Amino acid sequence: MIKIFHNAAVLRSRAYPEKLKNTLSKEGAHRALGEIRKWPRYQAMPLIELPDLSRKSGLGQIYFKDESGRFGLKSFKTLGGAYAVSEILKAEIVSQTDNAQVTSADLVAGTYAHITRNITVSCATDGNHGRSVAWGAQMFNCACKIYVHGGVSERRREAITAYGAEVICVEGNYDDTVHHAASEAVKNNWVTVSDTSYEGYSKIPRMVMEGYMVMAAEITEQIAASQIPTHVFIQAGVGGMAAAVCAYFWEVWEEKRPRFIIVEPDKADCLYQSAVAGKPTIVKGDLDTAMAGLACGEISIQAWEILNRGVDDFLVIPDQYAFDAMKILARGKGGDSSLVSGESGAAGLGGLLAICNDDHMRIKLGLGETSSVLLIGTEGDTDEALYQQIVYGR
Repeated sequence: MIKIFHNAAVLRSRAYPEKLKNTLSKEGAHRALGEIRKWPRYQAMPLIELPDLSRKSGLGQIYFKDESGRFGLKSFKTLGGAYAVSEILKAEIVSQTDNAQVTSADLVAGTYAHITRNITVSCATDGNHGRSVAWGAQMFNCACKIYVHGGVSERRREAITAYGAEVICVEGNYDDTVHHAASEAVKNNWVTVSDTSYEGYSKIPRMVMEGYMVMAAEITEQIAASQIPTHVFIQAGVGGMAAAVCAYFWEVWEEKRPRFIIVEPDKADCLYQSAVAGKPTIVKGDLDTAMAGLACGEISIQAWEILNRGVDDFLVIPDQYAFDAMKILARGKGGDSSLVSGESGAAGLGGLLAICNDDHMRIKLGLGETSSVLLIGTEGDTDEALYQQIVYGR
């Protein structure tokens, strides 16, 4: 069932509040971008126009930010978890050596391996975040433990162990795994690198979100000032990535920022439920959605601070819309590029399709022939077998 909720609390005509800059700011985004640009194999991911799909959808333009090639890990998550790992390790080295000039190049080279190899980072994951943390730990020379729940596919677990991390499976859903991982980290003196914030834990999730903001910074460099999108449809799990993009666009584009629409699975709609309630609200149960990266029942508190004021609409869709979006992107008809996007990565387009199929909702969201819509394809085929099954029935 499709559900939509307009957020009456949105600060539509206001500049990005100074208070929110304490959580996320373009200054932090540019600091992350400056660091990540120095990593081996960095390149900005492409922003692709889809004119044929735009025409068929009755829209002026659709832009698709394709994150499927990010550092070879097929996901935007690479930006956040690995960036946090590098910042954690640099801070520890500085505290032990008083050398304030430590760089990620030093970490890659193993210059301080005698320190970093004694540090263990850990996290819970639905797949992509854990892969990012594991990749960062391998690249920057520290140990890594990743916790997964039973719903994480074997392919995604294998992708994490490929980077040298130990994968530990626990009972429960994603949120249960987050709590268990945090508890084990305290017992073993590991550093939790979570992409969700909660009471008493905010510094590291902020680093993760600053890494995510690199995507938004790239987009603002790729889109001319005269072509600022009118709408953004963006998928969300705990809300960290959506908050990062929302915050950056809000601060940079100010009152010209696009209408911001959050898209969630109908089986894991914690942001929608929080918006309706006007406060953070937990969605319980097994969170059984095929959009694995969005299967979250508890929002990130830091992300909520931004989304509560920055999001115009919260949209909930069944899995089938994401599947339809995956197939449309893969076909690439009418001159549009053929694009590979996983279940979670295609959710934003799935939400747009749901709205475009309903005249009443199109009008409600102000979508028409002059509208310009931005989508972010946050992942490629991170589970290749599942992708083939959904898109091609193989």
